[in-house]
Amino acid sequence: MQKIPMTLQGAEKLKNELAHLKSVERPAIIQAISEARAHGDLKENAEYHAAKEKQSFIEGRIQEIEAKISNAQIIDISKIPNEGKVIFGAVVTLSNLDSGETVSYQIVGDDEADIKAKKLSYNAPIARAMVGKSEGDTISAQTPAGEVEYEIMEVKY
Repeated sequence: MQKIPMTLQGAEKLKNELAHLKSVERPAIIQAISEARAHGDLKENAEYHAAKEKQSFIEGRIQEIEAKISNAQIIDISKIPNEGKVIFGAVVTLSNLDSGETVSYQIVGDDEADIKAKKLSYNAPIARAMVGKSEGDTISAQTPAGEVEYEIMEVKY
């Protein structure tokens, strides 16, 4: 199976969620199922069915996180020499050549991507156009609004 790149922070966030699901959510749902069973007839017991559905969701999420962690290639950007090039994990400040607007993005794995938090998936068109470039370079990327040109203003590791 192919390894999926992930930042150190993204892996830590997944591990924390996994620990929470296993140590807090799983025991709580087991308790809720036990209490619902005590109410009698399981065919007409809405609490029991809701608890079983929640248990199914929690177990599925645990399996999903474990699979993501086992297939992750965790990249610690602080251990990579800073050569001024855009790489996975770097924070890049871009200037839109048409509007002059500046924006900063961190290039992260697919699971960590959050445009509102300025985290861009390495598979996004803008990120793919940036990787390997340096400060001062101009990139062109296809966006939903059409072709957009940016200048790379700053690269931080």
